[in-house]
Amino acid sequence: MLPPSVWADWDDERLLDLRLCDLDLPIVGSGLEDRIAELSQELEARGLVFRPHFWLSDEWFCPDGAPGIAIPFYLAHPRLARLELAQMLEVEGGTREWCLRILRHETGHAIENAYLLRRRRRRRELFGPTSLPYPDSYAPKPYSRSYVIHLDGWYAQSHPDEDFAETFAVWLTAGSDWRARYAGWPALRKLGYVDRVMRGIAGRPPLVRTRRTPDALPSLRRTLRWHYQRRRQHYRVDERDSYDRSLRRLFCDASGDTGRPSAAAFLSRIRREVRRRVQRWTGEYQYLIDQVLADLIERCRKLDLRLAGTQEEAKLEFTTLLTAQTMTRLHHGRHRVPL
Repeated sequence: MLPPSVWADWDDERLLDLRLCDLDLPIVGSGLEDRIAELSQELEARGLVFRPHFWLSDEWFCPDGAPGIAIPFYLAHPRLARLELAQMLEVEGGTREWCLRILRHETGHAIENAYLLRRRRRRRELFGPTSLPYPDSYAPKPYSRSYVIHLDGWYAQSHPDEDFAETFAVWLTAGSDWRARYAGWPALRKLGYVDRVMRGIAGRPPLVRTRRTPDALPSLRRTLRWHYQRRRQHYRVDERDSYDRSLRRLFCDASGDTGRPSAAAFLSRIRREVRRRVQRWTGEYQYLIDQVLADLIERCRKLDLRLAGTQEEAKLEFTTLLTAQTMTRLHHGRHRVPL
């Protein structure tokens, strides 16, 4: 295994030829240590004695039957986070708040495993059976009020287990004021159930205590190059590259900013008007158009793009782009979110 002092200065091409198991990466001493400590404080504030165990792997996950959480390796070192950004166009969990959101979600899975909560009849009635097969992708309904909203992509709608984990994450988040936020939503019944269950297990030790760490980093012998080739294909990163090029042609980046308005703020302001126009042109459902629109706005925000010309020109050109992207997703099934 090679410590960061050996490979931290390598360029991307050389780094991609390293195997995952060659990366000598501890959680202790990394930025992850503070995030895990924050999660522990949130659990303590709720009276829960349960603490998941953690290890590094190639992605976020909580294995079936184990009360622990795998964290992707790139979050343990800034050089690997830069490689992740170059390969995947974003660093999932790369900010403090984003990392905590995912940790709360995965803790929802881990606590279900620790206390065998999936066996409870009311849990199955409210969220659905764990035995339901995981789909390769799902088509979310953004306006559904039967699910909480925590992670991007309306992730609670993908599977009953994800619905529980997302509901737990909202419940755990300090200051979320979930009773007021979800008042009148069917999802409030799920939150009330999680609240009652968590109060019931507060102070009680977990029933399942295995410390299994499947797919731990030292066991992964594939190269970073193979790892990213597979992930780029699965998440259609090359298409997102094209997506970004289209936005960069329409807007300009912040490096040449002379007080120009933010593209994301501009698009948020004209969102309803543009959505109505595209719906009239295409005849497609509003939720699909809104999903594409939300993705475009989020990419503008992450790329820190600005208006390049007049607002009227930008509105017309963006409406054309949104129409094209909506039809592309419709005809290629890209309105479905890959899991």
